[in-house]
Amino acid sequence: MSAPSTPEAATPRMNPPVFYSSAAVILLFGLVVMGAPQRAGDWLLRAQTWAADSVGWYYLLAMTLYLVFVVVTALSGYGRIKLGADHDEPEFSYLSWAGMLFAAGISITLFFFCVSEPLTHFAQPPQGEGGSREAARQAMQLLFLHWGLHGWGVFALVAMALAYFAYRHNLPLALRSALYPLIGKRIDGPLGYAVDAFGIIATVFGLGADMGFGVLHLNAGLDYLVGIPHSAWVQATLIALMMGAAILVAVSGVEKGVRLMSDLNMLLACGLLLFVLFAGPTQHLLNTLIQNLGDYLGALPTKSFDLYAYDEPSDWLGGWTVFYWAWWIAWAPFVGLFIARISRGRTIREFVFGVLFIPLGFTLAWMSIFGNSALDQVIGHGFGDLARVAVEEPAMAIYRLLETYPWSRAVIGTTVFVSFVFFVTSADSGTVVLSTLSARGGSVDEDGPKWLRVFWGVTTALVTSGLLFAGSIDALKSAVVLTSLPFSLILLLMMWGLHKAFYLESQRQRARLHSPMPVTGRSSRHGGGWRQRLGQAVHFPSRDEVYRFMDSRVRPAMEDVAAQFREKGLSVDTDLDANTASLSLEIGHGEEHPFLYRVIMRGYFTPSFAIAGLQARNLNNRRYYRAEVHLAEGSQDYDLVGYSREQVINDILDQYERHLQFLHLVR
Repeated sequence: MSAPSTPEAATPRMNPPVFYSSAAVILLFGLVVMGAPQRAGDWLLRAQTWAADSVGWYYLLAMTLYLVFVVVTALSGYGRIKLGADHDEPEFSYLSWAGMLFAAGISITLFFFCVSEPLTHFAQPPQGEGGSREAARQAMQLLFLHWGLHGWGVFALVAMALAYFAYRHNLPLALRSALYPLIGKRIDGPLGYAVDAFGIIATVFGLGADMGFGVLHLNAGLDYLVGIPHSAWVQATLIALMMGAAILVAVSGVEKGVRLMSDLNMLLACGLLLFVLFAGPTQHLLNTLIQNLGDYLGALPTKSFDLYAYDEPSDWLGGWTVFYWAWWIAWAPFVGLFIARISRGRTIREFVFGVLFIPLGFTLAWMSIFGNSALDQVIGHGFGDLARVAVEEPAMAIYRLLETYPWSRAVIGTTVFVSFVFFVTSADSGTVVLSTLSARGGSVDEDGPKWLRVFWGVTTALVTSGLLFAGSIDALKSAVVLTSLPFSLILLLMMWGLHKAFYLESQRQRARLHSPMPVTGRSSRHGGGWRQRLGQAVHFPSRDEVYRFMDSRVRPAMEDVAAQFREKGLSVDTDLDANTASLSLEIGHGEEHPFLYRVIMRGYFTPSFAIAGLQARNLNNRRYYRAEVHLAEGSQDYDLVGYSREQVINDILDQYERHLQFLHLVR
């Protein structure tokens, strides 16, 4: 697949259809919730009950399909495709990339749920008797399910779509680009803009849920340390303060300092994890970690489809699994955009398995060590009150656990500090991503305008505050389930678009192997005999030589071919300016994929065996240059230097006939 390039603005600017439509829906929802919080809370709960009863099966099926799709794609022949041009290399080393993926797996919600969720499942399991050892084992199995491969599978899907279409096909780094194989240029119309708008709506409520859980967790910690009471107004004040800090970071250009603080924060989080591991029943925690992992992997196929259809009706599924699947979907544009930006140049195979397993290891270790520490306190040491707190005051559960450890106040103070920094950095990143999704223009690596970051930060804070007033945790969960539903359908279309694009890739590879006529390029350019061929092989041209070659041979050849194509009535676009290191010819075919032939001068370090000869002529000449052929998918890794004008024309036509064969195969 090759998408026609479209002119974009020099700097990112607001995308009116996407911004106004998404902002109107979100603000209208926020005004309704804030205007009548009690009534809105009741309505949200009824809507979530309906969603769990009516489309719970769909959420479970969709999330499993997302995971299966990315895994099968990575294991198939498509796994060799690069997220970028064929010649692109990863921007970051594997270690740096792994570190950034590791950071993507840490969130303030890990603190909220690592103790409260397993204890709640232990006390109120979906199946069996609560408070038993079997209920404890089931609780950890469910915890791993909710924080395991399914969530990272949906992140990998969105990140793959964003990176593939942006970096390999030069489309905007936007959700709508994934539908290019399905609707073509209409991605820059109402259909495409609706996709981006739904993505923004889901992201705002997903980020709002994260902020809501985070502020409840922080309020509980401040209450424990300094007696600040639990109340909606205190929580609204905390949201305003922390979102204000996040907006200040997003627009002030002090990201470097915040990143350093974030790196320190991750070290503190890892230190806290190790403290809980070694200050508690270490051997038991290591044993349960391995057993939890085995239980999770063994039950993964059945739990992926478990709707408890033969059990007594309850609202457990809607309040937990369906909510989690909706929440992961809502977070997918946010985390997916971050992962896409750091993954250019990697193959799909290493990308998928890196995204699935690098952050997952830390997440499951965190959940297992904290969750089993809490269960051990309840089952092994008789702290039954801890389970009651987890059910009735889930935000306080982690602090009640940590107070049983040495140096508890210092550890709890560190936990509050780490949570605060995670809150600010997540909110900062969220506002930047929302501004990017609602903007257009600029390069794919540029963020949206600063005023959009301010707008989305304020909007998200207002929505979160309104939902907390409307019903605290239950209202947050309900809003996420409802707003993620339309975006989950878009993700299915993304899968279809990716599959179609990958199919086109495979057909293009077949077309490359097709030789419509005897190759008239490389094999026939050495018409002067073997001595001339040997001389050409060991000659390493200078920049000026390649400039002269491109000016005297390549440019006239492209001009001749362009003139003939125009006579045939085809759309021709050329970039043949003098004194440039790149010449290009693009042939349009209406709605079909255009043919792009580009010659780019590239420099390389001269091989060591040739240095002695070069020193005799020019001590400063340590580089040589090639006139390399590039097609839409990237470099073809061969050099035109030494071709005659006629041979360059024949090479263009050879590549064009292969492109026609490709168009024939995909019709």
